[in-house]
Amino acid sequence: MRALLARFPRLADSLPRAALQLRETPVEEWRVGGVTLLIKRDDLDTPLLGGNKARALELLLARVDPRRAVLTVGATGSTHALAVARHGAALGLRTQVITWPQETHVIADATAVRMRQLADVTPARSVAGAFLRAAWRRAVRRPHWIPAGGSTPLGALGHVDAALELVDQLARDERGLPDRIVLPLGSGGTTAGLLVGLAVAGARTQVVGVRVVPRLVGNRGHVLRLARRTRALLASLGGEPLPPLDPSRLVIEHGAYGSAYGRETAAAQRAAELLRAAGGPPLDGTYSAKAFAVALAHAQRAPDEGVIFWLTFDGRWLASPSDLTTSPGTR
Repeated sequence: MRALLARFPRLADSLPRAALQLRETPVEEWRVGGVTLLIKRDDLDTPLLGGNKARALELLLARVDPRRAVLTVGATGSTHALAVARHGAALGLRTQVITWPQETHVIADATAVRMRQLADVTPARSVAGAFLRAAWRRAVRRPHWIPAGGSTPLGALGHVDAALELVDQLARDERGLPDRIVLPLGSGGTTAGLLVGLAVAGARTQVVGVRVVPRLVGNRGHVLRLARRTRALLASLGGEPLPPLDPSRLVIEHGAYGSAYGRETAAAQRAAELLRAAGGPPLDGTYSAKAFAVALAHAQRAPDEGVIFWLTFDGRWLASPSDLTTSPGTR
């Protein structure tokens, strides 16, 4: 969290962090589909298992008593739950996951398999059922609770850091700030954190959240409420007033969802194939491929405007799945 701590030095003492080996992620320029766009490679933010969830978990897994289990919820192919399980294991923690069914695809299936190898997984019949089971365990067994997606004001501070990191990187590289950042919108923590971080930096960049979850979860009101709570937490911990949020900087793109969580779309598949053909990283059909399709469309419609695609999915482990299941002591 170098960028955030440099901007708010008081956080060094007031913000405990777990040792997840987080590192600055590169900004790469790619020529895809006849246009050039930038990709923020947040899939590479830890050597173990990257992706956007690691930034939140650095804060959400700090100072957890190893005698307590860590509990979270997610869909059967939840990359959030997988990240909790893997990073929890690296810290010597036991993870329990309560899942609900989703439409599936190859990567979601592989994620579910790895999750079962790393965590105690309990299937529920529905989202409501999963949350009811979780509420019972929290009341009776007192685990360390991490909400779905890790999208709390504390977790979102990790993405405030990411936004400030991006601004610093572009300044070092003598690049201008982008007109828009495009990323998947699930539980909203990454989108909310980026909004706050860009406001702190004085950037006028538009944040385009590509909805990949039902509208009940992925909506403007939810993201802005989380952003305001994150801003309030940062102001309190940082000990100084912050610039106001500009709600007009947030755009929600609803058209890429595909009518069901986890359902792959033809546009997303085509976009993912174009990136792979250009030598780029793999994308998943639930989140990143849908967002990349929107980012690519923006770049094609307005090639003179700057677009950054925020890559939240780490596909490295798919090539070497044993790396994900190796115990921390034998790495």
